[in-house]
Amino acid sequence: MSDEQILNEIESNKEEYIEFLRELIQTESYNPPGNEKNVAQKIEKYLTNAGVKTEIFPFGENRANLVTTLNDNFDGKNLLYNGHLDVVPPGSEEEWKYPPLSAAFKRKKIFGRGAADMKGGLAAMVIALKILRKLSIKTSGNLIVNAVADEELGGKLGTKWCIDNFLKSKKCDFVVVGEPTGFDPLSKAIIIGEKGRVAIKIITNGISCHAAVPFLGKNAIYMMSEIIQNLDKIDEFIPRIESPLTEDELKELITVVFSNKEIFEKIFKEQPLLQNVIKANTQFTKNLTMINGGIKSNVVPDQCESVIDFRLLPGQTTEMILDGLKKLINKLGYQIKDEPTGLPKEVFVYLEIEQSGEASYWSDWKNSQVLKDFYTIVEQTYKRTPFYFILPGSADAKFYRNTNFCQPTILFGPGNGQIAHTTNEYIEAQDYINAIKVYTLFAYNYLKN
Repeated sequence: MSDEQILNEIESNKEEYIEFLRELIQTESYNPPGNEKNVAQKIEKYLTNAGVKTEIFPFGENRANLVTTLNDNFDGKNLLYNGHLDVVPPGSEEEWKYPPLSAAFKRKKIFGRGAADMKGGLAAMVIALKILRKLSIKTSGNLIVNAVADEELGGKLGTKWCIDNFLKSKKCDFVVVGEPTGFDPLSKAIIIGEKGRVAIKIITNGISCHAAVPFLGKNAIYMMSEIIQNLDKIDEFIPRIESPLTEDELKELITVVFSNKEIFEKIFKEQPLLQNVIKANTQFTKNLTMINGGIKSNVVPDQCESVIDFRLLPGQTTEMILDGLKKLINKLGYQIKDEPTGLPKEVFVYLEIEQSGEASYWSDWKNSQVLKDFYTIVEQTYKRTPFYFILPGSADAKFYRNTNFCQPTILFGPGNGQIAHTTNEYIEAQDYINAIKVYTLFAYNYLKN
């Protein structure tokens, strides 16, 4: 067996692989509510027809996780590929050029919700395992493909559940999460860390009264406004944490894509997107993302509700953020209660963690020969120099790194990150085929005898 034979196999079956991806995109798995079992069953059927055993772990209402392996031996090196089955809802379907579940194949692009995030990466990983099984490649280890639920709502019912259950007794030596890591117009990124996300709901409880005599009440919207206007002061109440990579270091990582540093600096000054991504990767950020209050135009509102999106640096914890927010609100003169309701004349604030996922970072990535091998395969396949980077968003890699299940975890996949969650989401067909090549060649070279 050789790399060339694997590449020939992929080139000979491109149409089949594209149709498999289109079938996954056409299979509804919007989260909420989830419906991941729909996609898990499509994968199971595809692999069963190829003689590959899969196991589906159902839960809830039409939800599931799936695991499939190259063989039954977990005693040697174990390589894990992770991809999520769920996708975000499409929003207003009237705004889509092609229906979000159509998987329209136009101008060498496949359109549809989840095409980039991340049914493209998931399909490529499934196909990689199928190819290795079909070609009867002798290995000294095992490839595990874990298709998971719930990533779009935090991943605790998906990747975390799998780590705590099926994977609990397994040792993994390297993990690839197939999220889209294209940064158009730059080349492919290989992600070695990610920021965390904590979403906290704030409910301000005031005193309702007639708007004609507002002095009799306490306006909950004004309370919320005061908290929001002072939100930046939370930095005074949380430990100061430095980013593992400085702005200069992140810029240096991207510089490899350009012929020289001078060209990079010129382009960097002209690209607000690049400037702001690097800025976001080195800072703790907070943003008001949702707010709702008031029941009628002539009533002083007694309740207002908002959600604050916090993005954490490695080393920051959910407890740090919650504690800092409590101290800030106390300093503003408001009591914090453990229940969202109280007496009619009671003024207080209630806090609730809606979603929590801490940042993660593979600190030893520079010393990994395996990562260098992966980098080389990406560079040869895409014929462009990739770069290492940190994801400003959050993904399931945190569960592998932060639990010490497998520190050597990276993100790499087809599709552009900017396209994820957008109207008219798409993936380029060649990008998808290239990802199949990368996943298959890497697994073959990593696991072969």
